[in-house]
Amino acid sequence: MFQFYNEDCIVGAQKHLASDSVDLIITDPPYGIQGDKLDKHYNRNENFVLDGYVEIPEEEYADFSHKWIQEAERVLKPGGSIYIVSGYSNLIHILNALNKTKLEERNHIIWKYNFGVYTRKKYVSSHYHILFYTKPGKKHTFNTYARFSDSEKTEIGGSSNYHDREDVWIINREYKPGQVKNKNELPTKLLTKMIQYSSNEGDMVCDFFLGSFSTAKIAKGLNRNATGFEISKTAFDYQSAAIDNLEKGSLLSTLRVPDENKFVNCGKKLDDAERQAIIRSYQSALTKGATKKKAIEETSEKHGRGYWSVLKIVDGQKDEEANSENTTEDDLFQYL
Repeated sequence: MFQFYNEDCIVGAQKHLASDSVDLIITDPPYGIQGDKLDKHYNRNENFVLDGYVEIPEEEYADFSHKWIQEAERVLKPGGSIYIVSGYSNLIHILNALNKTKLEERNHIIWKYNFGVYTRKKYVSSHYHILFYTKPGKKHTFNTYARFSDSEKTEIGGSSNYHDREDVWIINREYKPGQVKNKNELPTKLLTKMIQYSSNEGDMVCDFFLGSFSTAKIAKGLNRNATGFEISKTAFDYQSAAIDNLEKGSLLSTLRVPDENKFVNCGKKLDDAERQAIIRSYQSALTKGATKKKAIEETSEKHGRGYWSVLKIVDGQKDEEANSENTTEDDLFQYL
């Protein structure tokens, strides 16, 4: 299902979207800082930028944020997720609006990009905020291993999964010289990441401010359904025609396939028999000449438990042995 509306998102959502009908919202609301005049800050040919950007006056931004976020909360399914991309100027109004809902904060992500507006008397602003919230009532979708398995490593030996899920994202903007574009477009890598982690194929993805239709295009390319609103007729007419030519699922082949997870027992209850088996495996690795680190890694992989879980078990065993060695005759007498 792909349905888009050339309407104000607040009125449009009330008319067209049922309550509890959307799995994921990803949206980049208007700047509220005279965004229709930001071309003077960009080093680019504005002849390729679509006209019709609709700004929200600063004095109206707080009320505007409250109204559209209220609708977003309504249309999200229990367990659904929302990502809101925002600069710092009106971040307070978005946070205040979110605080008036029952949505639950998961992360306040910082998106660091590759250039900012040049300044002389203050630090260069080169990041956006991404607010990740979920709707209570059901376990939310979060595909922890959608992009990297539990055992894949970075070039310097760290966990790729851990690194990818840190809350500071360094993702460059996309340069599109000579191509028609909107005032501001979110990069494909950024959108792909959010959609992979927080939705599944066939889910409904919504963007309250479609703009360049980037969210909808990536959602369709990743075999999701999409809906949303764009008030600018110029942008709507151009981009709705463009998305019609995109094949559903066409981006799936571009995704990297993670390795199989090795630590399949993580989170499962540990009984004494398994604990003793882990200790034996660890001690066996040590007797064969492995370092402590290597012995833990081998034991971790063999038993499907994480590195830190195994470390805690073997260090706990050492503590027990130390306590046993320090036992006095008086201590033993207590057990006779």
